[in-house]
Amino acid sequence: MPEKMTGKGKTAAVICELNPLHKGHEALFRQVKEYADRLVCVLSGNFVQRGEPAILDKWARCRLALEAGADLVIELPLPWACAGAEKFAAGGVYLVNALGAVDYLAFGSEFPDIARLQQIAETLLSEEFSSALPQSGESFARRRETALSSLLGKEVLPILRSPNAILGIEYLKALLQEQSEIAPLVFHRVGAGHDSPAKEGEFSSAGELRELLWSGKSLNGLVPDCTLAALKTETDAGRCPADVSFLGRAMLCKLRMMELPDFAALPDISEGLEHRLFDAAKQAGTLEEFYTLVKSKRYSHARIRRLTISAFLGVTKDFPSLPPYLRILGMTDAGAEYLQSCSPALPFAARSGDFQRLGGDALRLFRLEAAADDLYALACPTPQPCGRDYTEKLIRR
Repeated sequence: MPEKMTGKGKTAAVICELNPLHKGHEALFRQVKEYADRLVCVLSGNFVQRGEPAILDKWARCRLALEAGADLVIELPLPWACAGAEKFAAGGVYLVNALGAVDYLAFGSEFPDIARLQQIAETLLSEEFSSALPQSGESFARRRETALSSLLGKEVLPILRSPNAILGIEYLKALLQEQSEIAPLVFHRVGAGHDSPAKEGEFSSAGELRELLWSGKSLNGLVPDCTLAALKTETDAGRCPADVSFLGRAMLCKLRMMELPDFAALPDISEGLEHRLFDAAKQAGTLEEFYTLVKSKRYSHARIRRLTISAFLGVTKDFPSLPPYLRILGMTDAGAEYLQSCSPALPFAARSGDFQRLGGDALRLFRLEAAADDLYALACPTPQPCGRDYTEKLIRR
């Protein structure tokens, strides 16, 4: 770890979902601020990696990020926010690097040994890994484990089965591929495991908190006060907790209307998976039944959920491979001052008119985002009107 540099003008970035912001996030932000004066968050929009709508919309989560210590919040656009770890990380790191004025990329990991994580990242990019990777059979995750354990030893297996460590490795890979000068900052992830119940004295995981919200239980004492306040405000407005179950029949309707070439055009389609999706769409009566019909040893539940939400929202493989803009959702006065010092490699955008001026891929992607957010409005307990992407103002704190 580098020396703590508070007051020295350093900037750190965190790529996050905050679904919802919990005590582990709060602790990470606090730790990061011991090394940097400014914190940039690259935040997923209204749909997240699980292939589901976020519990709170992106504007509520942006406000929470700013309250928790962020100075600038940039949106990770839909095609990357709803992707697997590799693409999610590539999109987030690309945006962080494009700011041109970030010193550190911070993340939490169950295994905070940066040298070991870096070794795995470098190996994944090597020709030796490509040669050692089995070409067929089980899921890519299992084949990756087989190849890496043959090259680095079986002691890497626990790391490769830890969600935050896997994501951290993908961040390191993306930094290497970008030839970025940004230094990684890794912190020991504290709290319950991914989607696991908390033990006494542990922070609750985001997955456990979502399950409690969906079951109507209180999160008093489990999340920061700012999150409790946001949850109450958004619940009173009928916007929280958003739930994919509200979209179930609409999603099945879209799936049944799709033809085989439409499924083949989805991102992350390979090995004839489009045929399984097409056949399942004609049979399933619920989303869970659809997921079960498609799932196999080769295709994980999470991958299928992401493909399903991509189909529903209109995400296809012909969108740009990397984000074409830096969309600012919110900032503090310090964040506004920081923006003046940046030399960005991508254009900034904040309002709908900015995308109109940019045109091309930027406008096409914004329109996808806005249409997806209109569908997110139907995932809320009380269906919300369309158009928030056109009417919401830049959040200032």
